[in-house]
Amino acid sequence: MNKQKSYFLIALSVTIFVLALLLTGSSLLNYNLSKSGAIPLGTFITWIGLVALSLSVYWGVRSLRQPHNLMYRRLSLVLKVAIGLAVLWVPVSFALAGNISFNFSTKPGFQGGQEAMRIFWGYTYGIAIGALLPLVGHWIYLLFSKISKN
Repeated sequence: MNKQKSYFLIALSVTIFVLALLLTGSSLLNYNLSKSGAIPLGTFITWIGLVALSLSVYWGVRSLRQPHNLMYRRLSLVLKVAIGLAVLWVPVSFALAGNISFNFSTKPGFQGGQEAMRIFWGYTYGIAIGALLPLVGHWIYLLFSKISKN
């Protein structure tokens, strides 16, 4: 098995594992890494999942790693931005929430408030969409390639 396939399988396995934990609401997500209870393991599990999702698409589609036309160069750029945003998810989210649990309230002011929460959710969903959009674009390209050959 080559390295790229191994990287893909590892990233995909991590993505599926994290998704299962998130969908089931596992108690592991609430496990505290500090005595004060301010650092939930779920923060880092989610972070790893966002990075793994982006990397599984990157390692799973050669044309996104080595783009051969304009469309794939653009899709590759979207994916690379998603990977970068995923890597920065914890520090950016911490800056928005003001805490590592990413709890938001109705208090006045930006940090930890409702506007920051909307940005946080848009940022988080944006990473997932930015990772999946190139994959969908790749599938559409393959579909139209097959249709045009027939």
